Amino acid sequence: MTPRKAVGSNKSPRNQGDQLKDEVYRQMFRLEENRPGAEMGLALALVRAWLTSDSKPESGEERDWLKKVSSICLQMIETALKAGVTTIPCAKDHSC
Repeated sequence: MTPRKAVGSNKSPRNQGDQLKDEVYRQMFRLEENRPGAEMGLALALVRAWLTSDSKPESGEERDWLKKVSSICLQMIETALKAGVTTIPCAKDHSC
């Protein structure tokens, strides 16, 4: 017996785009709060959003949003790296 797809699944293209936007904004806030590893989290969220937008032909609005927010995010990441605010958490044995 084959599994049935759920009606109203969270995987709709619109919902997936909104989830990616939420992830990017969440990581921006984490970086503003100087949370460890936030710059990498933001960079990964942006890459995921770009990859997803490239796989959907009708994502013109998403690409416009990504173009605008990416320049802001990159500036935030560069500023955090220059300020030396960001840190990478040590392993449990503190061998870093």
